[in-house]
Amino acid sequence: MTGSEQKPRLPCNRARSFILAAALLAFSLAAHAAPAQGDARSGKEVVQEVCAACHATGAQGAPKIGDKQAWAKRASRGLSSLTQNALNGIRNMPPHGGQPSLSDLEIRRAITYMVNESGGHWIEPISKSRPPRERSGEQIVRTQCAKCHQEGVGGAPRIGHREDWIPRMRQGLDAVVRSAINGHGGMPARGGMANLTDSELRGAVIYMLNQGKGPSR
Repeated sequence: MTGSEQKPRLPCNRARSFILAAALLAFSLAAHAAPAQGDARSGKEVVQEVCAACHATGAQGAPKIGDKQAWAKRASRGLSSLTQNALNGIRNMPPHGGQPSLSDLEIRRAITYMVNESGGHWIEPISKSRPPRERSGEQIVRTQCAKCHQEGVGGAPRIGHREDWIPRMRQGLDAVVRSAINGHGGMPARGGMANLTDSELRGAVIYMLNQGKGPSR
């Protein structure tokens, strides 16, 4: 090769494509390495792992989980105010409940869980960037609804017993779902599972209705 000869250069467009592909690969690897926001723990998990150390027994003046009077006063201030206290620390509680790795979302979920375990009916916050996957009607029924609807506790329409459901369906499915959302008779709002969406409740009602093909014998 003479001094005047040069190595062939990549055409401009090909060079740009190569750089863009490398950048996309690096971004993809970084995204997989970083923890996804959708992986945030539920309120129950955070409470069991962190908050219960004090809130399960009321240690150091912490409002005890299940103490409706203690939590009603705090709940009246709203989730934003309670979250700010938890983030900054208050009285004997250190910032982030002493667990710096807790995200703001996880703290809000933990507060919501403790409020609901103490008589509240708040909906567990979700990640706006990565909403959770909707649960099936069967999952919800097995987890929650079956506690009463399996055996008809307190007059609840039994799963798969059409004769129990037909009178309730006279006003249509939407009316039955609204009753589940708002609470009816001995059933609390959203069946006592505050983080259920309207769509999930509808799926649960349809599942319970469709398990039977006619009156039981």
